[in-house]
Formats: sequence, structure tokens, C-alpha cells
Amino acid sequence: MKRRALPLLLATPALAQGWAPSRPITVLVPNPPGGGTDFAARLFADGMARLLGQPVVIENRPGANGNIAIQAAARATPDGHTILLQYSGYHAGNPAMMKNPGWDPNRDIVPLGMATMAPHVILAAPNLAVNNLAEFIALARQRPGAMNYASSGIGSIQHIAGVLFARAIGVEMVHVPYRGAAPALQDVVGGRVEMFITTPSSAVQLVQAGRVKALAMASARRAAGLPDVPTTAEAGLPGFTIDAWFAFFGPAGMSQPMRERFNAALRELAQDATLLARATEAGATLSPMTIAELDVIARREVEELGAVIRAAGITIE
Repeated sequence: MKRRALPLLLATPALAQGWAPSRPITVLVPNPPGGGTDFAARLFADGMARLLGQPVVIENRPGANGNIAIQAAARATPDGHTILLQYSGYHAGNPAMMKNPGWDPNRDIVPLGMATMAPHVILAAPNLAVNNLAEFIALARQRPGAMNYASSGIGSIQHIAGVLFARAIGVEMVHVPYRGAAPALQDVVGGRVEMFITTPSSAVQLVQAGRVKALAMASARRAAGLPDVPTTAEAGLPGFTIDAWFAFFGPAGMSQPMRERFNAALRELAQDATLLARATEAGATLSPMTIAELDVIARREVEELGAVIRAAGITIE
């Protein structure tokens, strides 16, 4: 699915120097519309078009656990006109699970700037006879090996979260992978899967409408978009926290002026009150940072999440 954000104004004076795009910018998104990755890309698209002076086209290319879009971005001409909205689960998870994902997180793509960071919310199917996390845990312990949890794909943050959750409560659960957060959430809403641990952006409206149950925020603090949902510590499962990030990357070989231009635009947009309100409502956090700061976070994630995946023996052939 493609969607074009048109430039509203010429580039602002603060961004007027250095490299500028000469044609529309394509942002490759490795998931279908409707999930946290897609939300982050579209959150910034209009503002990027305005500040960079060219249309921004969002192109969803799901499949192969994100590798279709990521490989395309890694192989794109490094001229600043094709970039990637990367998800931390793919960035760190795929290289740890696959013998050859077709790209290297530290060699083939380079960080441009952070989009959003998001805690995860523990969701339960609406037809499940539980109203809080303690009741869900009690039910899972009564039905070992019979409770399912969804994810947006093998090795995704949601998959890892489910593995860690099952370990934390001492119960075996069955993993049901999907091609993205949106179809996974649909089956939780439909009662076909009991649990889904995901970012709030795709679920806030469904929770508010009573179509899915939010049991707890797997975070140190409550989410502004879901203020009545307790943290895992408040709900009786202290120490269980899951966070994800969504960031813009480009193909290796992009010049430093190109990268700095994107970074400056993203950092400026992160101060925009409208974007902040939209992110907050969706349970996401805007975390502006330099290229160097994002590089540190991304490399650390590759090491730490990769270690968890290898210890759990999760692989994709």
C-alpha cells in the first residue's frame, strides 16, 4: 500500500543548507498498514515532506519477517530517496535467528534518526473469562500448554515477549505467528488467540471500544493513551518490561550531509505539539536523538536481544 504525503511548505531556514532531495522520497515499511511500524512512518511523513520539500511516499512491503523491505532498503541507491522505517525486533532479531537474512544491521544500513519508542501492552481476547493480569495468569496455570499468544512474526519483539512472559509465570504457551501486528490483533479481537503483547498504537481504540482487554502495560510507567491500565508491577508481575523502537535507516553509503539532513528534520518534528499529541494518544514516545545516539542503541539491541534469541533457540530457516 502506498500513500503520499505532499510538501506543505518549502524547507525551513534551519534545514535550508546542505543536501536536499530532488524527487519524492520513498519510505519502505516492513509491515502491513495498521501496526506500530506503519504508525511511526505515517506519523512523520507529512512533516518530513514539509521540511525536506519533496513528497514522501509510504510503501508497505511486508513479508519474510521484514526482510523484503529491509533488503530492498539495503540494496537501494544511497542517494537519500529510498529509506527504511526499521523495527527493533527485525533489526536485532533477524540476524540472530537466520543464517543469512540478506543484510547486516551494522554494515548494510545506517541510522538516520529515531521515530518513536513504545512500551508494550498485554492484551487478552474479549471472550476470555479474565478481567486483569492476575486472573489471566491463574487461567494460564490451569491450562498449561493450551493458551495461545500471537506475534507479528517468528523472532519479533512480540514473540520474544511471549517467550519471556511464559517463563515469568512458569507456564508453557503456544506461539501463533502472523505477518504483522494488524492481522495478529484481528484474531485476538475475534477470540481466536488468547493473548498478544504489542505496542499500544494499534490497540488503543480497540481497548477504548471494549473490543480487546488490556491487562497491563509491560513498562515502568503507565501509558498516557491508556491511563487506566496498570503497569505489570502494579498488576503483580514486577520486572516484566518490554520496549521497542522504530527508527529511520538508509542504505550504507549515504553521505553524512544526507544523513544529517534527515536527522535534523526528525529531531525538529519530534518537538511538534501535534505529533507529540498523536504519539501520546497512541501510547508511543517521541525520543529525538542524534545519529550517534541511535547508533549506540541499535548496536546494543543487536547484542542484547540477539543473546536472548540464541539462548531461547529461536531460529527461522
